[in-house]
Amino acid sequence: MKTFKSIVEFQKHFNTDEKCREFLELQRWNGTPACPHCASINVHRFATNNRTFKCREKGCRQKFSVTVGTIYENSKIPLTKWFLATYILSVHSKGISSLQLSSWLGITQKSAWHLNHRIRKMLSNNAPELLEGICEVDESYHGGKESNKHRSKRTPKGAPSKKIMVIGAVQRGGKVKTKVIPRTTIENVTNTIKEFVAPNSIMVTDTHDAYNKVKHLYEHHRVNHTKGEYVRRESIIVHTNTIEGYWNILKKQINGIHHFVSSKHLQRYCDESAFRYNSKELAQDERFANALTNCEGTLQYKALIAE
Repeated sequence: MKTFKSIVEFQKHFNTDEKCREFLELQRWNGTPACPHCASINVHRFATNNRTFKCREKGCRQKFSVTVGTIYENSKIPLTKWFLATYILSVHSKGISSLQLSSWLGITQKSAWHLNHRIRKMLSNNAPELLEGICEVDESYHGGKESNKHRSKRTPKGAPSKKIMVIGAVQRGGKVKTKVIPRTTIENVTNTIKEFVAPNSIMVTDTHDAYNKVKHLYEHHRVNHTKGEYVRRESIIVHTNTIEGYWNILKKQINGIHHFVSSKHLQRYCDESAFRYNSKELAQDERFANALTNCEGTLQYKALIAE
């Protein structure tokens, strides 16, 4: 793939839907088209319409294009605009608001908001690989400052906080994983740690009680922030600075660009931020190409706004 030095170069390269379609076919199928209905590769392309394929399997015989079964299916937004939005979200350090994106693409804010969330779905990491080595685990809380809320929406004094917990784990020199915990229970926290960190790894945490419940699975080191301790040298350097640095990136994205994110959609914003963090060593064109490989599936507007 061509290396782009700027967003202007990107737009010049993907300036037609046909160019976008050809590249999408390469990223999705790697040169071997497969039927999205039955997964068969026994398909042929129509000579009179090279966008359309037909499955040759007797039990299928379905016609399809490369966008069928993806977030692009049945979209009235041109692929050129989809590609530009995907490029922006995958490489921009803090993402982009739906208001700004609507202005850049010349679409309504409602369409831009829906498009943004569908792209964030593409940026989610469903890979089963566990983190290993030295892994820092920490929790962060999101929900906005009480002083910034309207009086009618503020949490009464003495009442439990309505902020949402996000658990994160980062492998030093490696990747980060995050998960929104709607119900903050010890079981939910410990199960998430098991999903993130491989057994027998070195786990570094603060003194939160939940982490003690899984310390038998890991070599567990703790730093006591309540006593002003932030780094300690033992067999390893004990600190949670890496994961706290990531929380700083995430909060700058949410507070600086979006200002407020509801708990319902928070996981997708976390996935967007984690994608950029985990691919920070890659060139911008590589990040974009990686995002396109995860384009299958859909996210309907009705599902987004449902209670």
